[in-house]
Amino acid sequence: MNATVTKSLLAVGLIAGFGSIAIPAQAQTFNTRPPNADNQSPAFKGQTRAPILSDGVTLKREVIANGLDHPWGMDQLPEGRWLVTERPGQMRIIAPDGTKSDRIGGLPEVDARGQGGLLDVTVKDDFKQTRRVWWSYAEPRGNGTNATAVATGTLSEDDSRMENVKVIFQQQPPWRSTYHFGSRLVFDESDALFVTTGERSLEEPRQLAQDVGTTIGKVVRINPMGGPADGNPEIDGGLPEIWSYGHRNLQAAALDADGKLWTVEHGPKGGDELNQPKPGLNYGWPVISYGINYSGAPVGEGLTAKDGMEQPVYYWDPVIAPSGMVFYDGDMFPAWRGDALIGGLASRALVRLEIEDGKVVGEARYIEGNARIRDVDVDASDGSIIVLTDADRGALIKLTPR
Repeated sequence: MNATVTKSLLAVGLIAGFGSIAIPAQAQTFNTRPPNADNQSPAFKGQTRAPILSDGVTLKREVIANGLDHPWGMDQLPEGRWLVTERPGQMRIIAPDGTKSDRIGGLPEVDARGQGGLLDVTVKDDFKQTRRVWWSYAEPRGNGTNATAVATGTLSEDDSRMENVKVIFQQQPPWRSTYHFGSRLVFDESDALFVTTGERSLEEPRQLAQDVGTTIGKVVRINPMGGPADGNPEIDGGLPEIWSYGHRNLQAAALDADGKLWTVEHGPKGGDELNQPKPGLNYGWPVISYGINYSGAPVGEGLTAKDGMEQPVYYWDPVIAPSGMVFYDGDMFPAWRGDALIGGLASRALVRLEIEDGKVVGEARYIEGNARIRDVDVDASDGSIIVLTDADRGALIKLTPR
C-alpha cells in the first residue's frame, strides 16, 4: 500500500483503529508459533494451546470516540455513557454519540512515568443515587518512589469534578520503579472490592510477590471505603487484606456468571496466566513460571511446578499481553454467552476463551493486528462489545456482528 493510499484511508478512518469497517473472521493461526520456553510442558491437557474455535463471526467496528491519550480503563454509567481514564491523569465521560467531556477535576496526582498513571475505574449499580466512583492509579510517594493506590469520590452533579476524595488503598512498600502497577478493580457479590496489583518488575521487588507481609504481586480484597473486607482468608503472617499472592502483573479481572473471580496476568517472555484465585493460595511467581526472562535466561530455577503453589488454569506462550476482561452476558452474540473476552496488547487481538467446568476448552482471536486492546466491556443497552485501544490517539470502539 503506497503512502498516498494509506493517507487517504486514514482520513476516512478505515485503518489504524478509526472509522466503521467490517472485519472478516481471520485465519486462526496463532497456535503455529513456537513457544519461547520450548523445554517446558503443560501440567495437564488443555492447559495451553486449546483447540481453536472457528465460528465464522465477522465483526463490524464502529468508532465511538477517538483522539484519546493512552486510555486505560472504563466503566459504563447507568444512562449509557462511558467513564474513561487516560494514563497521563485525565478522566472523561464519553456519550454514545462520541461527545467527550472536559477532563474531570479533583483527582489526586498520578505518577505517569513508564507504565504508571491513571489506571482502572469502576462504579456500582447504585451510581445514579450515590454518584460514587472508584479508581486506581500510580501514586507518587516521594524520592522517585511510587506504588498502586485506589481512591474513591463522588462525581459532582455537573460531571465536572470529583468531590470528597478519599484514598482507600495504598500498596506497600513503594518502590523506585515505573513498571507493573496492575491494576483492575472488581466488586464481588458482597460489595467487597478486589484490587489486583503488580510486583514492580525489578529483580528485588518481584521476590516480594511471595512475601505476605506486603501487597506486592497480590490480589487484595477491601471494603469500598477502605480496610480489609470481611471473609478474607487468614494467612499465617499475612496482611488481612490479601486474598491471594504470588502474582506477577495482573491487568485483567472479572467475575463469571457464578460470581467467581478470574484474573489474567502478564508473564515474562511467555507464561501469561489465566487463574481463578482462591482465598489464601499461592500462585507461584517468581518461583514457578511457564515463561523465561526477557534475556532468555530461566526464571529462578526454571521450575513450572512446586508443592504448595497453584497451577494456572491456562497459559499462553507466546504471550497475548493481557489487559481488560469481561465474561460475555449479552444478547448480540448468543453463542458467546459465558465466554471470557480478554484484551490483547502485544497480540493486538480480542481473545475469546470458552470455559467449561473451570477448564478452557477453546480459544479464538478477533480483529488481530488492528490495535492494542487495553480494556473490554459489554454495552448493557444492546450487548455489543466495547473495547479501548491503547495509543496516543486511542479510541473507544463498538464491535457488533456483521
